[in-house]
Amino acid sequence: MKNIRRIVCCLLFIAANVGARERWDPEKANAWRERTGWLVGANFIPSTAINQLEMWQEETFDPETIDRELGFSAALGLNSMRVFLHHLLWEQDREGFLRRLDRFLEIAQRHRIGVMLVLFDGVWDPEPRLGEQRAPRPHVHNSGWVQSPGAAVLGDPQRHDELRDYVYGVVYRYRDDARVHAWDLFNEPDNRNEGSYGDRELKDKPEKAEMLLRKAFAWAREADPSQPLTAGVWIGPWPEEKPLAPIERLMLEESDVVSFHSYGPLPEVRERVEQLRRYGRPILCTEYMARPQGSRFDPHLAYFKDEQIAAYNWGLVRGKTQTIYPWDSWRKAYAAEPDVWFHDIFRPDGTPYDSREADYIKTVTSR
Repeated sequence: MKNIRRIVCCLLFIAANVGARERWDPEKANAWRERTGWLVGANFIPSTAINQLEMWQEETFDPETIDRELGFSAALGLNSMRVFLHHLLWEQDREGFLRRLDRFLEIAQRHRIGVMLVLFDGVWDPEPRLGEQRAPRPHVHNSGWVQSPGAAVLGDPQRHDELRDYVYGVVYRYRDDARVHAWDLFNEPDNRNEGSYGDRELKDKPEKAEMLLRKAFAWAREADPSQPLTAGVWIGPWPEEKPLAPIERLMLEESDVVSFHSYGPLPEVRERVEQLRRYGRPILCTEYMARPQGSRFDPHLAYFKDEQIAAYNWGLVRGKTQTIYPWDSWRKAYAAEPDVWFHDIFRPDGTPYDSREADYIKTVTSR
């Protein structure tokens, strides 16, 4: 029976990819950048949600907070948000999930904000569960964020094809929707989460993640989206003389547009960008800005604007994700708000953490 199931899945996968669109050539990718203009925004989750599931499940979906907080971002001149979805939402109630996603896109559009949608995530808790989500651990960075699909599904290649309908279904529905700027297929897929959940992670996570990501690119291309596909390299550096890890090679060879993460100071960012220019494609920095690490809006944002590199900082409003606290809050006790916030821009009432920083952002986005 297992062999029959494996053969059927294999045949379905082959059939699904007949007629799937090819990876964009550099000319088409660069034409997309010219058409779209400079994208600048944040990784967004409302302050009332601890993770992707709490953001999107019917009982905790919070359009009022979403509307208010996207208004804060619009006032800074931000025009794009990177937003995480979750496969369990599709499995639980796909019609309801898509209705809520439609509502989110309508709210964002009213604020003249587009969206980059993230389908899978390899970071934080590898055991996601539907239903009521746990309360935040006091003063701990992202204490409730969950992976998608998580260790149980990712670790069993025979279950990977269960995710095909989710990837294809979401991408197909929004394949020509101008409110969707791009598709980020898998956030940090090989992240071992050593400082938090390392003892619960797959030992062969990079290999399993590569298998799923390869299929995710194929499933998304089958939906023939008019927006670019990407998956961001994140560890670095990537000099030409250094061999890429297999999953990095897959990311860079399959992405229509190149994306990367960097939480380092500006010289490091410049180095990463120059290393990625050899691919001749638009470059998007889909995560940056960790103040104590030397990754700040000033001077990073002006550099990104001058180089026409799309830029998404981590965090918008202080909330249940508690990302004002640093990564080391998993090992070091904090008892109060840190003097220097790690991520995020606003307090829940819309007051900027640093008014001079907010003014700087507006200066860059308006010029």
